[in-house]
Amino acid sequence: MRDFKNILVVQTAFIGDVILTLPLVQACKRLFPAAAIDIVVTPAAIELCANHQDIREAVAYDKRGADSGLAGLMRLSRVLRSRSYDLAIVPHRSLRSAALAALSRIPIRIGFDRSAGKVLLTETVQHNRTIHEIDRNLSLLNPVTDTPVPRELPRLSPSEADKRRVDRLLVELEVIRPETLVAIAPGTIWNTKRWLKERFASLAVNLDEAGLEIVLLGGKGDEVLCQEIRTLSGSSHVYNTAGMLSLMQSVELIRRCRLIVCNDSAPMHMAAAAGTPVVAIFGATVPAFGFGPSGPLDIVVETQGLKCRPCSTHGGKECPIRTFDCMNNIMYERVFQITMDVLAKR
Repeated sequence: MRDFKNILVVQTAFIGDVILTLPLVQACKRLFPAAAIDIVVTPAAIELCANHQDIREAVAYDKRGADSGLAGLMRLSRVLRSRSYDLAIVPHRSLRSAALAALSRIPIRIGFDRSAGKVLLTETVQHNRTIHEIDRNLSLLNPVTDTPVPRELPRLSPSEADKRRVDRLLVELEVIRPETLVAIAPGTIWNTKRWLKERFASLAVNLDEAGLEIVLLGGKGDEVLCQEIRTLSGSSHVYNTAGMLSLMQSVELIRRCRLIVCNDSAPMHMAAAAGTPVVAIFGATVPAFGFGPSGPLDIVVETQGLKCRPCSTHGGKECPIRTFDCMNNIMYERVFQITMDVLAKR
């Protein structure tokens, strides 16, 4: 097995993709314990990587802002070149990511054979569409090790300050029974991956009647949606925390919950890193793409047998055939029963 001292991982996709790349980083540290490992991510994902015990530094690449265009790419590559990395692992399949590794003059650059910039890589690995993204990313280590790389889940470690912020929030919201918390994360940037808000509200009512407290999670863009769900539920045991927490604080809140119900979105992967079971509702997309939940008790709820599904890799603004059957056919009673079954197993 080859030895490396400075390793760079390049993953500038969405937050969920960054979380699913963390097992690769963790495996690198196990294989090369003396190596310093840095990761290039978007500014939005910096917080997730900043306190990870296996990452020396998270480097921000604002590819749609200050670092956009060729000038930004060259500027960052000069910074990275000065650090003398001897290995780059590039799970992101964009031309820009491969170019960044090449321009940084990293001698060994490993990525997928379906990368748009594969000609800029020194070694490629088959992009196996039939396995989970965690396992796909781990396969990028095959060229540098002779032993199988065991699967593991991502790890995220909220700080003591994050924990104190969640403590204060639960007091401010006057949560009566924090030990019974269930999280609902109803948002996603893709409309066709979003279960109906009325169904989320009905689910919250049923969970309330079962003796549970419900926290609604999301970012600033989810504040209105979460407030609408809270209002529709009419329950004083449904608390809206959207826009109140940072990413790592949200991870800490999810960690304290007995379970999370969400769409195919970043909170699903945050829950895996927090060790919290997931009930994930899939519409336009399918778990077979490799981005399903990855925890031992996680369950996917979906509408089987639709010829139109999946209609997209990432989702879209509206249903292409205007029926939205993939989500309309998922009733809240079904999700509630599955949620209670998972809680019973836990």
